[in-house]
Amino acid sequence: MIDLNKLFTFTYVLVCISILISCSKSNSPNNTFLPLVKMSTELGEMIIEIDSINAPITANNFLRYVDEKRFGTASFYRVVRMDNQPNNSIKIEVIQGGLGFDESTRSLPAIAHETTDKTGILHKDGAISMARVEPGSASSEFFICVGDQLELDFGGQRNPDGQGFAAFGKVIEGMDVVRKIQSQPDEDQMLIEPVRILQVNRLISKK
Repeated sequence: MIDLNKLFTFTYVLVCISILISCSKSNSPNNTFLPLVKMSTELGEMIIEIDSINAPITANNFLRYVDEKRFGTASFYRVVRMDNQPNNSIKIEVIQGGLGFDESTRSLPAIAHETTDKTGILHKDGAISMARVEPGSASSEFFICVGDQLELDFGGQRNPDGQGFAAFGKVIEGMDVVRKIQSQPDEDQMLIEPVRILQVNRLISKK
């Protein structure tokens, strides 16, 4: 005969274990809701996931530009392709945007450099990252990778200092728009007609 008491106890234990596993998964960083940003340009829209967990300094700096509407005059103005960087032995493919090279009252102070070996956010296809000169000089300018660009990671050879660039998220929708921007006519990597960024807004996060 089946011992009903033992069967009940066994079933109860299984249910408790299932609940504990479920709670553990829900508290995992992998299930954390990350901020989403919609960037509307003259050539289309893209949705960008901002990794505020692993790159808090860089991500929150970008989100501050978004929340305070500081990208009101921003554009994509530089494109780097395999065919327009003849003097670089280490080639990359990106589009670069932001407020531009001229000083702007919309710019915030430069932020500390978060290297990819610390954040774990690599420069894969669609990664968004900060443009900079020296480590710790990034502020308002950012770029999006077209294809994997591992020479932009910590230890990569694109920048002589070896510190790489600070990636802080990725494009999850709209890479066709990124590639369309990259294909626009340029002169020495600078777009002849910059692509205006019309609006940048937060969306409700989802996972």
